[in-house]
Amino acid sequence: MSEPGSGPAARRPRPIIAPKLHHSTFLTLKLHEMVAWYEKVAGLTPVHYSDGAAWMTNDEANHRIALIAHPAIKKPVDKPTSAGLHHTAFEYADFDQWVDNYVRLREEGIVPFMSLDHGMTMSLYYADPEGNGVEIQVDAFGDWGRSTEWMWASREFAENPIGEFFDPDQVVAAREKGLSKDEIHANARAGDYRPEKVPEDVLLPEVY
Repeated sequence: MSEPGSGPAARRPRPIIAPKLHHSTFLTLKLHEMVAWYEKVAGLTPVHYSDGAAWMTNDEANHRIALIAHPAIKKPVDKPTSAGLHHTAFEYADFDQWVDNYVRLREEGIVPFMSLDHGMTMSLYYADPEGNGVEIQVDAFGDWGRSTEWMWASREFAENPIGEFFDPDQVVAAREKGLSKDEIHANARAGDYRPEKVPEDVLLPEVY
């Protein structure tokens, strides 16, 4: 007879009811600059903001990003190649809103350090003032069920999970010519909007 607490029934690899991802927290040496940046880029506004911390949200949650400033925090060393979080991501439900946000930020001098069509999303990657990656994406299928199925079953994704680099200005130009979201997505996947200089890797840029 098995001992209490042993055997297959005792091994529970995942919760029966999974919790939802709620927020990310960052230690920062640039609190006020970070608050201003996240407000401009992703519409996050402070719920509580002091000299030592800020809790910010852009939806019904009490916060989605927390920023902590503390005297003990040190400047990161070789952050782009250090283990840890690469980026957080925000999603637009509408392709035109996603493109419009890129244009708005470009006019503010904020541009992505890389842009990738992953197959299930078209994604713009920015670096915040501390060098953390921030992805602004739109679902290529417009439906999480369909994009999840594509990731799970597609040989295309299995063979190239990173995707195809694209120049977002060419995406803007294609939309201005009247191409649809699906046409633009297909062209990006085909490499038609590849930038003149393709990034060598997907590492974060060095900002310090």
